[in-house]
Amino acid sequence: MKKILLVCFVLAAPLLCFGQSVISKAVGEVKLVCHNQGLWNITISLDESVEGEIITLHFTSPVPAVPVKTELCFSFPQDNILGVWSPHNDYVELPPDWYWSWHSSLAQNMPLYCFLDNNDRNRLTVACDEVRRYVGARMAIREKDCLVIGRISLFEQPEAPINDYTVHIRLDARECQWYDAVKSAASWMDYSAGVNPCPVPDAAFEPLYSSWYNFHQDIQASDIEEECLIASQLGMKTIIVDDGWQTDDNNGCYAFCGDWEVSANRFPDIRSHIRKIQDMEMKYMLWYSVPFVGIHSKNYERFQGKYLYYHQRNKASVLDPRFPQVRQFLIDTYLNAMKEWQVDGFKLDFIDAFLFEGEDPAIKQDYEGRDIKSLPMAVDRLMSDVYASLSEFNPDVLIEFRQEYIGPAIRQYGNMLRASDCPANPRQNRQRIARLRLTSGHTAVHSDMLEWSRCEKNENIACNIMNALFGVVQYSVMLRDIPSEQQQIIRHFIDFAGKHRNALLHGEFAAHYPQACYPLLESQDNNERIIISYQPSIIVHTVLDRNIYLMNAQGESGVYLDLDKAAVAEIYDCMGCVCQKSKVRSGIGKLDIPNGGYALIRH
Repeated sequence: MKKILLVCFVLAAPLLCFGQSVISKAVGEVKLVCHNQGLWNITISLDESVEGEIITLHFTSPVPAVPVKTELCFSFPQDNILGVWSPHNDYVELPPDWYWSWHSSLAQNMPLYCFLDNNDRNRLTVACDEVRRYVGARMAIREKDCLVIGRISLFEQPEAPINDYTVHIRLDARECQWYDAVKSAASWMDYSAGVNPCPVPDAAFEPLYSSWYNFHQDIQASDIEEECLIASQLGMKTIIVDDGWQTDDNNGCYAFCGDWEVSANRFPDIRSHIRKIQDMEMKYMLWYSVPFVGIHSKNYERFQGKYLYYHQRNKASVLDPRFPQVRQFLIDTYLNAMKEWQVDGFKLDFIDAFLFEGEDPAIKQDYEGRDIKSLPMAVDRLMSDVYASLSEFNPDVLIEFRQEYIGPAIRQYGNMLRASDCPANPRQNRQRIARLRLTSGHTAVHSDMLEWSRCEKNENIACNIMNALFGVVQYSVMLRDIPSEQQQIIRHFIDFAGKHRNALLHGEFAAHYPQACYPLLESQDNNERIIISYQPSIIVHTVLDRNIYLMNAQGESGVYLDLDKAAVAEIYDCMGCVCQKSKVRSGIGKLDIPNGGYALIRH
């Protein structure tokens, strides 16, 4: 392998910019830019690998020092590049370089970007293995000369003193499908960053009921029990009891978080209540807002001096996990709930609130009382210790996080990743599930909770579920209020998802045309391929090399199919009932699949 090594010598003058570069086959010159280098010595090198080129930056200082802002920059002519995909955004576009940029950290997104063409092909995928600290990025078009501009920025935010640091950036310009390039980059990030995702129990892939959209904070034990009785009969295996169990307040803020004592008015006997739910053969998960301690909690004064900042809108302060007392408090809180109430898991929320608003308050205090100086490293330590403690007590503990805290490090202490909130928006749910499926490896990907009006048409409810079907479907409908036919649709699709779980959730997943909001998704195992079309008039191209389930979530009847050989299809309606058999000719033809229904084409 060819290796180029350039050493950037210490500069005496402050605010002096220097640039050294390596030559990449993918993008040409890649330049390292640093301001006010101080005592830091930086080397840059490039290695070729089977799946791209690896650029290595190595920082050293003779004494511990705050690392300096450093940028890795490249540019190349726009050539058949439609836009840039990232795990952060629902949409694919190529923004102007003056418009906006991305960032990532341990609990916010991940530094992975894919330039792609209009036909699902990778043009360049950029990934960085810094999965804990803040990483800025700008992937854009420079309008004056139509150059694609790429920039990875390190140490833009406050960071504790260190004296040695290495980071790798991967450039992949292979001719391959864009989603394969993204999956490959995500896998490389795990390996290069030394990340070992935690085990995923089978229960993490079971359909789930959530109390959030239908109850919000206004929940009672009796309501949850009534809903779970129906949910369990429909085939749901887990419930997440969300915000409200710990307070009598219904104002939606977090002013009463932080004590994590059960509301006696809402849950007079929580252990007995949880046992009732578990007797229905459902797992019980409980919501916590990890960083927040509300101004009306008893613990608010206890942690004075141990907060990162005050969150005005939420009427709560954010704990600083660099204090060992803070970490132990949070670990004990969850472990005691598991031991005393026998909960099966936790929805641990708002991890992304562990950040700085302005300067790091620890600097003026010379880090007094903090045994870890780096905030990202402290969050990593906190969550690692939380998972270690809980999994020691229950190896099958369920822990859910949600977008946008989704990166490789998060998967070390969470086994369920949920699409971020998009109430009653099937399209956004589909997009967010697709993004998670491409970057989450074997971790269980969950939909945002489904809800709909009780007067919604049956076929539209089926389409809503189909938009979530490549994730574990979470439901948050008031089950006791919906018509029996809607319950039947839920039962049918829970049964369908269970029978085809391997192909749907563990199979080879392909996400087509992200620039058009993924109008076509598919996943396959050795026995079957499941394809869902979400846009009218799109042509589904496939071959009959295994059983095919072609599902119609287009909003109207009929799906155009281009098949390599003639066959016979069994057509099902939105209730899962066979409504006809139809001949399928080779080549392009329209298959009369009803809206919300599907066809089985046997191999």
